[in-house]
Order: sequence, then C-alpha cells, then structure tokens
Amino acid sequence: MFVDKAKIFVKGGDGGDGIISFRREKYVENGGPAGGDGGNGGDLIFRVDEGLRTLMDFRYQKHFKAERGERGKVKGMHGASAEDTIVRIPPGTVIIDDDSGEIIADMTRHGQQVVVAKGGRGGRGNIRFATPTNPAPYISENGEEGQERWVVLELKVMADVGLVGFPSVGKSTLLSVVSGAKPKIGAYHFTTITPNLGVVDVGDGRSFVMADLPGLIEGAHEGVGLGHEFLRHVERTRVIIHVVDMAASEGRDPFDDWQKINAELSLYNAKLAERPQIIAANKMDMPEAEDQLALFKEQLEALGQEGVHQIVPISSLTKQGIQELLYKAADLLDTIAVHAEVEEVKEIEERKVYSYEKKEEITFTIHREDEIFVVESEGIARMMKRMNLNSYDAVMRFARTMRKLGVDDALRKAGAKDGDMVRVADFAFEFFEGSDYNPYD
Repeated sequence: MFVDKAKIFVKGGDGGDGIISFRREKYVENGGPAGGDGGNGGDLIFRVDEGLRTLMDFRYQKHFKAERGERGKVKGMHGASAEDTIVRIPPGTVIIDDDSGEIIADMTRHGQQVVVAKGGRGGRGNIRFATPTNPAPYISENGEEGQERWVVLELKVMADVGLVGFPSVGKSTLLSVVSGAKPKIGAYHFTTITPNLGVVDVGDGRSFVMADLPGLIEGAHEGVGLGHEFLRHVERTRVIIHVVDMAASEGRDPFDDWQKINAELSLYNAKLAERPQIIAANKMDMPEAEDQLALFKEQLEALGQEGVHQIVPISSLTKQGIQELLYKAADLLDTIAVHAEVEEVKEIEERKVYSYEKKEEITFTIHREDEIFVVESEGIARMMKRMNLNSYDAVMRFARTMRKLGVDDALRKAGAKDGDMVRVADFAFEFFEGSDYNPYD
C-alpha cells in the first residue's frame, strides 16, 4: 500500500537535571559545592534514505522522541549528553509544521538531514551558582524540555517522467508495457488511486523512472476528484508525458481534454506550464483515431503551439510508437539537469529550528481571580520549570528574579498587600514586601 501523507508527533530529548552536591574529602574542610551540570537532550533528526519509497512506517508509529540527557554527577562532573535520534524518510518528503503550516524542509537528496525537534539544555548544578558572598549555594536547575511539535510529512513521487491525463486514457497500460510495473488496470474511472512507479529501459543503455499518476479531472486544483492527492506528485517530475485518448473512446474531445489538464496543472503550480511535455496520442489502433489526430494538430497550429510540443502517435495495445516515445523522453531528460528546479519548495541546507542563545524578553500580565492575584507569562512559566524550588536559596533567587522583572511593583500597583496569595504558573505564594535577603550580594 502506498502512503504519501502522514501526521506524526516529534519531541527532542529533555536536558538532564543539575544536582546539589558538596565535596566530602578527608582533611578538606568546607569543600564547597561540587554538583555537576546535566547533559543535553538529543536532537530528533530526519534523514533521507534513498532505499525508502513510501511513508508506510509512519502509519503504525506516530510518536518519535529523542533520549534525555543524564543528571549531573558529584565532584563537578557533567552528565552525559544524549545521542541524537535519526528517523529515516524517503526522498521527496516535504516536512510541514502542523500548527503554523510552515514548511520546515524539502528533503530530496540521499543523506540530507534536518533537525525537526531540538533537544533541551542540561540544568546547571550548584557549582555554577557559587559566589564570594554565597560560597555554598543550595541551588540547581532542572533540565530544559526538548522542543515538541506535530509535523505533517508529504511525499511527492521522485520520478523522471510523469504520465498525466484524464482517467482511462491508458496511462497504466502504457506503464505496464514499458516497464516491469504491474498497475491495476480496469475500464472505469480512477482505477489508479495511488502513484505507480516503474523503471524504464530505453534499450540504448539509458533508463529512467516513470510514474503513472492518478487520473485528473477539471477542478482538481481545488481538490475535486483526487485533487491535490494527485497534483503534489507532478511537481517532482522533470518531463511530463501527456497521454491523450485520440480515439475519443469516452465520448470526450481529445483537444479539449488536453487543454483542461494543462489548465489544472497551471492553476495548481504555474511552473508546471513550463515543464517539458510530450503528447502521447494513444489508442491509434482504434477507428477514427487518425482523423482525430489530424484535427488535433490543426487545433494546436491554430493556437500557435504546434512547434512547442512533440506529438508521438502510440498504441499501448499494439505497442505502435512506444519505442519512439521512450527515445524522445530519454533525449529530453538528457537536456535537463538532474537537480533542475522542479520542486515547489526551495531546498534548505541547514535550518536552525529553535535557538536557545537568543535572549527572550519576558513580559507578563496580572489579573485577579477572587482573592488571588494571577501572574500570567509564558516566559516566567518556562523559567520556573527550570528552577528547582526545593531549597530556601532557590526560592530567594526566584524572588529576586521576580523583583528584577518588575512583577513585585506591578503587584503592588494592582493592590496586592502582605499576606495576599499570588499564583504564578502552577505555584502559589504569599506576597510579602521588602525582603533584603540576596544570595548574590
């Protein structure tokens, strides 16, 4: 089964906690702090593996988490940082952030990789907080949480040649004739509901990958029929073979079909109108096909398009013109660079998904719920997650930080008095003015 879209959850590893520890050695009095830092959490990385062809694995496993870093150790030793977690994806995968819709990366080359969830930093041990005025601090930090997000993976078929055309014009039959692929073939619309790939041997030492893409109908660029499930795959192909039922066996006009399909391609992505295209006039073994082909050429000439597109009369049933079609496709491919701009998304070499170094400006708001003053701030909430508030030193450091941010002054202006309850994130405190204790001064 071909799976070309998947939504998964990714999370970087949490950082290890820093610890509170002191030197305890014989003949060494007041050895001082010796709690080490925690290790960094591992990054979660997507890497392209050309051996993969589908997103089938992501149908059964939807959660991927990197390992967390180790806790700090005694004697000032750091905890070990976690190894990065590598998730293999097939070439042609576009990674999209589910919340924002932002395209994180377009993965096309074997070995290409991108960090999709950054690991958290390790927390600092108490050896980091020693100062001349507070040489034995009981302060440590928890590890930072790794980045987490939902991402959508979209696979666009990586084929050299793509077969497009209305349903039942003979695309699947053509692919089965020129390659070893065995697509499902039937006399009804949308026999093909997922792309079929086949390797084509031209016969002169050249070969290429051909994709039979699901049938297209008018309005597909707006999602009608198979809509975008089809169109996303056309963007990857370097050459388009437009298969037209020249016998009009479905009762449709071949030239009208050709115009409608091209219009849908252009409406979905304007670059597709510039893609090299060969018109495969199929079913030439049928009655009246020759007359229809002559009329088709006249209509092309009237549009001034006769010299733009190559027309190759073929019959998938009798194999008439098949070899000529393959030669023309291979010749066109030889003139187009392998890394030509056929992708909708620009290639991204490296992407910094999340930056810890950027200093965040913390803002907050204060409102009252009954008798409790509530301080709301994402920045303060993240800061408190890192603070280990199990010691007096740590609580006083937190109080000093709140004063520096201006929270105390804002609470007073909001009417807070001694003994009032203040809630910050998941913690509740009694508010008191004027503490002179400062572990840093």
